[in-house]
Amino acid sequence: MTAARSGARSAARTAKTARTSTGKARTVGTSPALDLASVIADPNTAIIVCCGAGGVGKTTTSAALALAAAEIGRQVVVMTIDPARRLAQSLGLEHLDNTPRDVPAAAELTAASGGHLQAMMLDMKRTFDEIVEAHSEPARARQILENPFYQALSSSFAGTQEYMAMEKLGQLQATGNWDLIVVDTPPSRSALDFLDAPHRMSRFLDGTMIRLLSAPARAGGRAYLKVVGAGLAIFGRIITKILGGQLLKDVSHFVGALDTMFGGFRQRAQATYDLLRQPGTAFLVVAAPEPDALREASYFVDRLSSDQMPLAGLVLNRVHPSTATLTASRAEGVAEGLASGGSRTDVLAASLLQIHAERIRTDAQEQRLARRFASAHPNVAVRSVPAAATDVHDLADLRKIGAHLTGVPGRAAGRPRTRRATAGPIA
Repeated sequence: MTAARSGARSAARTAKTARTSTGKARTVGTSPALDLASVIADPNTAIIVCCGAGGVGKTTTSAALALAAAEIGRQVVVMTIDPARRLAQSLGLEHLDNTPRDVPAAAELTAASGGHLQAMMLDMKRTFDEIVEAHSEPARARQILENPFYQALSSSFAGTQEYMAMEKLGQLQATGNWDLIVVDTPPSRSALDFLDAPHRMSRFLDGTMIRLLSAPARAGGRAYLKVVGAGLAIFGRIITKILGGQLLKDVSHFVGALDTMFGGFRQRAQATYDLLRQPGTAFLVVAAPEPDALREASYFVDRLSSDQMPLAGLVLNRVHPSTATLTASRAEGVAEGLASGGSRTDVLAASLLQIHAERIRTDAQEQRLARRFASAHPNVAVRSVPAAATDVHDLADLRKIGAHLTGVPGRAAGRPRTRRATAGPIA
């Protein structure tokens, strides 16, 4: 009987603990610790992709990690796909464009280690134009760039931004100018749409509609009606009525002019997709300790797992930890007694106690949400970052965030790297 009870107690202890990636025991319902200092210091880490819902501090996390990596000697470029201007502001730049730019304010911080920091914001139309110019003869490139359908496609067509993000990431990696690329993705679930870019592009280019619309250019203008038969002729007349003759002509000429480039599109997008699946890439899911944000985080974790993408872990941003021993109910009880006193001092003290009680309850709620996420995803490492008292405005604020992310206050400079980043535009 004693042995049975001892075995039951042992099983209970086992059920309450699990092993982290470092081999230390942890309580079930808690997450293993995410060591971001090791992630950014590892020379094999070449790409970090930050994704998550909107408004959770994804851009700030991306910039802070990029700065932290540059401070320990890495050659870093941070690319945002989010059209908001927060990244430029926090880095002390007036604006960002489609070309990586130096961050002058970071030079003093990175000088001792030999690191280098640059930043850019994706311009999907400019990226598309660059592809056309790079892979077409000048006359053909001009024909494509001036085509009305191309101008609409490159500016606002659904999925173009995600595909161009894949293209730009591939371009940055191919130059070899940086040993770490940090990607800040758009908010919401569309942040992972660029993972589908190669397949969506292939479906688009191989689709029946595109093949039908491109038939005039491929068969020689009006002569195509004789080539493809009466059925397609009827289809052509219907589409002409719906879209208009000029638009149909623009689409046909565009597809015809771009036809030889389609294979290259597929190959480059697929190559970048394959790159993202390699061990040198680390996906970070960023979330706030709120039900909706953690629900989105669960979606990202599941999606990355299903695609076999290398997930580093979760950054739980803007938490409100508390180490106070005074409970919320006790604080509220004392506050109620003080408030009835009527003096100004008592009223002020009561207000502070109410704030304390609210903070204690917020911390408890956030811990419950964190435990729920850990129970659903027991193997996902988590790093918590406390909420800042003010918004992040400059590099000093970014360094504070970076210290929380890496767990290295006042980061010491790492060993210098031999390769320096190219300060000018990408070749």
